[in-house]
Amino acid sequence: MTITTATNGKEVAYHGVPAEDDYGYAQAIKIGNTIYVSGQLSHDDKGRMIAPAALDETGRPVDFSTMEAQMRVTYANAEKLLAQFGATLDHVVEETLYVLDVDEAFSVAGKVRKESYATARPQCASNLIGVSRLAFPEQLIEITFKAVLPTV
Repeated sequence: MTITTATNGKEVAYHGVPAEDDYGYAQAIKIGNTIYVSGQLSHDDKGRMIAPAALDETGRPVDFSTMEAQMRVTYANAEKLLAQFGATLDHVVEETLYVLDVDEAFSVAGKVRKESYATARPQCASNLIGVSRLAFPEQLIEITFKAVLPTV
């Protein structure tokens, strides 16, 4: 993981995974006291998918049972990025979960979110949106975050 400051004053964070160069994006950007976190997913430090969904012969997920495992790793990856800016999930004011199966996501999201945020009622706005496809075929969930640090 690295953090750099661009000439325009943006602080930029990366995981160091291949997709950052392949697609050309930053994992997170900090401007002032606001942190914008790009869609996070369940990958390891090398960019390999953790708990990938089983795919059918056309490359579409056929089993959504790894949603919970993917969700846990996704929150952990977001925590790593936020930490680079001195932030935690407590600083998150909004999150958006993009999922392939809304029912499966809804059945595990409450438990995983409460554990990730370490509270029974996370203090952030949350959106759960069903989509037809994500970046990688084995991917079931992607989460974006907006965090705000206290002003000094």
